[in-house]
This record gives sequence, C-alpha cells and structure tokens, in this order.
Amino acid sequence: MAILPFDDRDGVIWFDGALVPWRDARMHVLSHGLHYASCVFEGERVYGGTIFQLRQHTERLINSGKVLGFSIPYSADAIDAACNAVVAAQGLKDAYVRPVAWRGSEMMAVSAQQTRIHLAVAAWEWPSYFNPEARLKGIRLKLSKWRRPAPDTAPTTAKAAGLYMICTLSKHEAEAAGYHDALMLDYRGLIAEATGANIFLVQDGKIHTPVPDCFLDGITRQTVIGLARARGFEVIERQIRLDELGRTQEVFLTGTAAEVTPVGEIDDHRFTPGAVTKALIEDYDTLVRGKTAAASASGVAERSPSRSAISSSGKSSARSSVA
Repeated sequence: MAILPFDDRDGVIWFDGALVPWRDARMHVLSHGLHYASCVFEGERVYGGTIFQLRQHTERLINSGKVLGFSIPYSADAIDAACNAVVAAQGLKDAYVRPVAWRGSEMMAVSAQQTRIHLAVAAWEWPSYFNPEARLKGIRLKLSKWRRPAPDTAPTTAKAAGLYMICTLSKHEAEAAGYHDALMLDYRGLIAEATGANIFLVQDGKIHTPVPDCFLDGITRQTVIGLARARGFEVIERQIRLDELGRTQEVFLTGTAAEVTPVGEIDDHRFTPGAVTKALIEDYDTLVRGKTAAASASGVAERSPSRSAISSSGKSSARSSVA
C-alpha cells in the first residue's frame, strides 16, 4: 500500500495564528525543537465533528511547555479555537488532531532562551489505531528492553517529544518481531505502559493499573477509570510487577489513539477479552459518540470546546488566513 506522506497533502494547518495551505506549513531545518527536542505536543480525537476532551488536552499542552521551560504564546481559548478551526475548515467528522509547540531557529545551542515559540495544529482522518480484527481478539505486545525514565532524570509529567524516542525504538522492535506494540517497564522494572497508551490488568474482577509516577496520567486513562467506577468495578492504582501477568485474566490499553483496546498476548502470556474489558469498550464507545446519558452516568463530563475567535489571544500574525 502506498504511503501518503504527511508533508504533501491537501487541506490546511493552523500555523502561528492563521490557517495556511497544508504544504506551506514548514519549519527551518535549524529549529531548536528538531535538534534538542524542545517540543511538546498533544493527540486528540474527533468524533462526529467534536474534539473529545479538548480543554483538558489544551491545558496539558500548555503545562507541558511550562515543564520544558517555555510559555506557549496563546491562551487556552485561542488554542481551542485553533483546533476547532482546523477541523471545521477541512470538514472532518472522525479524525485525529495534533497541536504541537516548539522552540524556533533564533539560537542553535543547548541554551536557547531567546528562541521564538511556535504553535501549529494539524488534523486528518483517523478511523482506528489498530485494525478491527486485532481489536476484537486482542493485540499482541512484546516486552521492550527500553524503560520509562525516573522522574528525576526526565520531564515525565510533560508530553514532550524527546520522551517518545524510546517508544519508537520499542515499537519498531516489536513490529519487526510480528507484534502490534511493546510493553514498557519503568526504571524500577515495574509495569509502566505501552508505547503510546496506558495499561490495565483485570485480576479476579478487580481492575489494576500502574501509578503514573514516571509516565503520563492519560486523559483517556482518567476517563476510563471514571467509567469503570461508575459501573461498580473496583479500580486499584498501584505498583505492578511483571510476574503478576501469570495471574491476570484480562488486559487492555487506553489512549486517545488506542481508545479501549484489549490485549490478547504479552510475550508468553495469553489473555481473553472478558466481561470487564467488553463493558468498558461499550461504555467508552457510547460516551465518545456523544450519548449524553452515558456521559452523565459515568460522571465524566467533557468540557465544551471553545468557539472563541482564533485572534482572542491578541497575538498578530503576518500570515494570511485561508478560508
């Protein structure tokens, strides 16, 4: 199957204050974000034309920038409006949204205090992260040799681009061995997460999930925990050892891209998507497709996306707007 490159597509991208033609949204090769990973981003899903949990993602983007030592020069309302504008301009109904902020090219050294902070938002169609057949029977995970770093060695509370280097290495290794994804341990050798999703284990009807003390406490993770507790399931956040897989009946992943995805295999351990996993898949699918009754019952409410003008931050741009 031919690959459609991400730099050569039709459509528009919001770039530093205005919508520009997709192919014109470019950065310089000497941008600090490319060389030193001074870059943060978000991943958001669009269901029926509405971005799910938009404000929570925007707030995390802003906070990630602060963790990396820079302030994104747009308000939360302006960023929300930019995300909505990109989706609306392209008429997207079921899609993925990628806001990204990075240091520019004014300085090329480890220290880059005077660089300009750029912000862009792109969106494209995205039906499902894993194919339907894999989701039905459970995906296959391979244990990675790479581990999530300790919180005193990396900015683990930020969704920072540099932290995903070992995720790419882990996923590539797993795919080369015939698996869908990799399971990553943390710096202590405890179960952490997959390369881009949080993990849950079901043991005797109770749901267990690692404490997010060195990886992101995912927004989808938080949503699913709320749905599970609304169902009456006990959810226990704790440190989980790798040898506990032997007494685990069900495993599933959660994430913006993965949604709720059952796991059928982790190396030599086999699991069957059971009643707990299937119930949460159903509840999540109902919630994100806008059924207000499910959202009310779960106690997980989505903040309404802002419709304020993109220019609400007061920042001007020399770029011309594209309708």
